[in-house]
Amino acid sequence: MPATRLLIVDDDRSVRDMLREYLTNHGYGVSEAASGDEMRAALDRELPDLVLLDVRLPGEDGLTLARFLRERYDVGIIMVTGSGDVVDRVVGLEVGADDYVAKPFDPRELLARVKSVLRRIQAKPPEAANSAPAPLAPIATRQKVGRCTVDVESRRLFDSDGEEQPLTAMEFDLLKVFLANPNRVLTRDQLLLNTRNREWEPFDRSIDIRIGRLRRKIEPEASGEPKFIRTVRNAGYMFVPDGG
Repeated sequence: MPATRLLIVDDDRSVRDMLREYLTNHGYGVSEAASGDEMRAALDRELPDLVLLDVRLPGEDGLTLARFLRERYDVGIIMVTGSGDVVDRVVGLEVGADDYVAKPFDPRELLARVKSVLRRIQAKPPEAANSAPAPLAPIATRQKVGRCTVDVESRRLFDSDGEEQPLTAMEFDLLKVFLANPNRVLTRDQLLLNTRNREWEPFDRSIDIRIGRLRRKIEPEASGEPKFIRTVRNAGYMFVPDGG
């Protein structure tokens, strides 16, 4: 059976050397890149199962490259950030990273995170297919969502005044799942399986954070009780198209 392939993207040769030796000793096939251009060349040669991506790269930074990867490839992504770069971690998750680890890190912690992400993306439980909601009907190009309108083809959101509202990739994916499943309770597992191809884990608040941000954009009263994306206690979330 071929070894699981990892791609290390870091401009620090000493870090790449250390990780290559450590991960190779644990049975992984490892390739390296020092920049965005080298990463693309490595992807053309062989698609890895998971990319370890440093945020602070010269030229194109890791966040830009993470967005590039998520839009084009079905690979795991672990961001490597500075110890105090909380914003980078949040933005990394926003653009589609599966996890992050802060420098300086213990290689054993990194290995544990690599194994965890690989389990999520390579070994879905048998019941996952049953738990993931299937779209009930094709989605119209333009759909009303609370006080806004989403253009599905262009992936853009507009408020009632016609002003465009910023929409991240994961926020759009969430909207699309809700639009395909109106008036249906969706668990966090179902939402993650449909938007990031992984299961929800205890203490994983990524879905709740994104839904909170979506509510601030589409709900008529940001501080009031949500009418369109409702919380269903001990179950998940439900999109109510008419807000009734």
